[in-house]
Amino acid sequence: MILKIFFILSLTTLLFAKYDTCEFKNKDYADICNKVVKDGVSYEYANQFLLSYFKTQKFDEISYKYLQPKYIKIHRKNEKKANNTLVKYIPDMVKHLKKYTEVYDYTEKKYGVNREIIAAILIKETRLGKIKPKHDAFIVFNTLVVRTIPNTPREKWLLNMGKSNMASIITHCYKKGITPEECNLPSSYAGAVGIPQFMPNNFIYTEGYKTEIADLTKMEDAIVSASKFLNKKADFKELIDWNKIPNIIELESQWYDFEFENENASFVYAKNKNGVKKYQCFACDRAELDYLREYIKKIMRYNNSSNYAIGVMRLAYEAKMGLSK
Repeated sequence: MILKIFFILSLTTLLFAKYDTCEFKNKDYADICNKVVKDGVSYEYANQFLLSYFKTQKFDEISYKYLQPKYIKIHRKNEKKANNTLVKYIPDMVKHLKKYTEVYDYTEKKYGVNREIIAAILIKETRLGKIKPKHDAFIVFNTLVVRTIPNTPREKWLLNMGKSNMASIITHCYKKGITPEECNLPSSYAGAVGIPQFMPNNFIYTEGYKTEIADLTKMEDAIVSASKFLNKKADFKELIDWNKIPNIIELESQWYDFEFENENASFVYAKNKNGVKKYQCFACDRAELDYLREYIKKIMRYNNSSNYAIGVMRLAYEAKMGLSK
């Protein structure tokens, strides 16, 4: 009872306090506050959000566990199994593509992204919306920010990623006129939101279908937003000509064998962006794969796993064939 009274008094204090700075004991919170204020959020809202017991004093133990390196490696190893499992849902993809023909006609014309590619992404992300998220995006990233000690390059990246996504969520809810306590974005353990599983940093790519504001839990808006993302962020502006793609089912199998034999394998890259890390490249120096390679690169802007991208291509191809029957 005493604890309950304390929370009520604390909340009342927050509601009536006047804030005009970003002064926090936690330097990372100060950074987040300054970022959102620069983006148009009021000092008062930023402070209320970052001082909210319901948002910053709760932690997601499951999420924090699965974002550790050991579990990320396990997830990547399981990607092949995931791709093979999803093949059985291709009839569902075909039904989905027929049901949302009008939306896909609109997005293909506006953004130049194949409908079957978007359907494949949505089947991989949430099985066309059937997988329901069990986490809260803000709490996922807050847990990372509070607990990460930036001693390594990866930890520094995790901390900055967490801070930028927290800032995106605060800005998103402020612009929608939602109070901090009402700002609940159901997400995956990694903080991805909605049917297309957008990280909050990518909310700038959301777009509603015949609505002013997008709702990523609506299939129509998920389709349009995923198409816009690939068009704007991955320069995907021209529909794939499937006649130029070699036997994708056979290639997928060859890739899995290649990945098993080479520890640092990539379908499309010989080295990382800064040239420090080198990869065993499956498609490099193979002219017959040049066209496919460019589209795999685009899909990897959505998810940087080679297995993810080749899985999307395989599912998309089979759905395309299913539509033509």
